[in-house]
Amino acid sequence: MKVAVVGGKLQGTEAAYLARRAGWPVMLIDKRPDVPAQGLADEFYRLDVADETAELRSILKNAELIVPAFEDARVLEHLKKVADEEGVPIAYDASSYEISSSKKSSDRLFADLGLPAPRPGPSGSFPLLAKPSGSSGSRGVRKILSLSDLDSFLAAGPEREDWVIQEYLEGPSFSLEIFGLGDMYISLQTTVIEVDSRYDCKRVLAPADIPAELKDEFGRIAERIAGALELKGIMDVEVIRHQGRLKVLEIDARLPSQTPTAVFKSTGINMVELLGDVFVRESLPAPPSNPPEKAVIYEHIQVGPEAIEVSGEHIMAAAGPLRIHEGFFGADEAITDFVPGKSRWAATLIFVEPSRVDVQVKRDSTLKSLMKHLGINVFRDPGPGEDS
Repeated sequence: MKVAVVGGKLQGTEAAYLARRAGWPVMLIDKRPDVPAQGLADEFYRLDVADETAELRSILKNAELIVPAFEDARVLEHLKKVADEEGVPIAYDASSYEISSSKKSSDRLFADLGLPAPRPGPSGSFPLLAKPSGSSGSRGVRKILSLSDLDSFLAAGPEREDWVIQEYLEGPSFSLEIFGLGDMYISLQTTVIEVDSRYDCKRVLAPADIPAELKDEFGRIAERIAGALELKGIMDVEVIRHQGRLKVLEIDARLPSQTPTAVFKSTGINMVELLGDVFVRESLPAPPSNPPEKAVIYEHIQVGPEAIEVSGEHIMAAAGPLRIHEGFFGADEAITDFVPGKSRWAATLIFVEPSRVDVQVKRDSTLKSLMKHLGINVFRDPGPGEDS
């Protein structure tokens, strides 16, 4: 199946990688040159899909599926209009996306469904967490430690009215993808999300080490949300385990970045193939009931002349065209802009082994090998609130 991936940054990299693993030719479209996903595509077209052009229609006619990999609602609607007119399926659920792309709207949905979620602030207790309503993931997230910090934050301008402020919760974060079609929903593997000092995801662990009862509860939460949205396609749900309870942080009704590849490496389930099932074949095959799960570590590193630092996915968005390198210094795979002699580069390292212990040993060995080869003695892995 030939797929058109529209958008060449993080989501586009994820879509192109998984499409390649499915054996599907990839046409990548982006208005910017040298986007990260360009190195994973079979064909690259530089054009702005917001413009009405004959070239765009000609390219899309050659695709059997369109996967949007960007978050501009106006341009998404235009792309869907063109796709519908040309008769090409597009992996996009407009109504679900509209709610999930607004943290305020999705928080109202959680409240309406009676789902556990962080308490809205300001509530008089600190710390608090502030995040822009219209941004996905960790973009713009800020921790507010005191009343003076809150006053300064609110005084910054009227645009603060479009931010969400809620209680700051501590605990491990988990992610789960769920697919919907009609009245049928299937959820996939639960993964662990670890973040850097900017609250940006730096590492995904699969499968999650989580009690079976909490895993089942997470699946029920995801299905309730998907059912309320009448979801068609994919949605990512993120929760935090705080004081033994799961609380819903956010949802995204789109192909996410990072977790799909970790799930694929662990279970063999390819979420881009499932998008093809839903939007092209209008079917939703149930995954194996007890798929074998390999242990996976998926993490991002930034390499400079003096240090290697584990960092959030923003470093991959800023990287040049990426390539897949198998057996990279002992890692199973690296998705990277590394070339010999380059002093600064970034990589997503992927490690796969039968057990958590074995995969951790492989990861540690690879980093030691890489540091020795590059003559670097400093390694940093900062977490939330830590200096890099």
